[in-house]
Amino acid sequence: MKRWLLAFIAASLLGVATLVWFWPAKMLAPGPLIPAHSTVAGLSNNCFACHAPFQGATADRCTTCHAVSDIGLRTTAGKPVIRTKSLPPFHQALFSNNCMACHTDHPKPTLVPVHSHAFAHAMLAPGAGSDCASCHVPPKDTLHPDPKAGCSSCHNQVDWSAATMDHTRFFDLSRPHDASCKTCHANGDFKVFTCFGCHEHQQADMISEHLEEGIRNIDNCVACHRGADDGEGEGEGEDHE
Repeated sequence: MKRWLLAFIAASLLGVATLVWFWPAKMLAPGPLIPAHSTVAGLSNNCFACHAPFQGATADRCTTCHAVSDIGLRTTAGKPVIRTKSLPPFHQALFSNNCMACHTDHPKPTLVPVHSHAFAHAMLAPGAGSDCASCHVPPKDTLHPDPKAGCSSCHNQVDWSAATMDHTRFFDLSRPHDASCKTCHANGDFKVFTCFGCHEHQQADMISEHLEEGIRNIDNCVACHRGADDGEGEGEGEDHE
């Protein structure tokens, strides 16, 4: 390699080292700190408050101020956190305290990639992901009469709000029965149902039709009818009183 090229490389490295020495914030800092940390004394101009030499930011530096047992529950000053989001506290159940896997103190870094990780149940320690009540408060409504019932029968851990229920366990909603919930469940009460909510099933007509078959009690339609199959229920309720 030619001497002039070596001299150029050496001069360039020396120049970069000089700039880093005199203006480390501009040469190395990946953007300003997030607002919550930019106002904390000793952090804004002290990279080594969070970064260990030649190691980068480390979790033990984070937990110096943020006790894992308090995250999402209390501030670093010990005051209760006023929650404005539906996501419950979960850091206490994580299988690893690797803060940098999800968080960065620099919202617009220029030298490192932006972390965009969102919470996933796979991040929880074994067993914690199946204990829904440890994070979620069971709702008190007619859809959840038994808070101890298995949440996974309607919910999944990927999209909690898109709850589904296998209605065929109770009644098949195919074909003409593919109706809105309020057609059968009046006033939003899912503990009870009625089959007299549509023009096809008028109560007086249904009573008369069943009396001809010797069926006098039709309070519980699904005892004989589980869907829209033609002829379903025939002969099944002749002994009903």
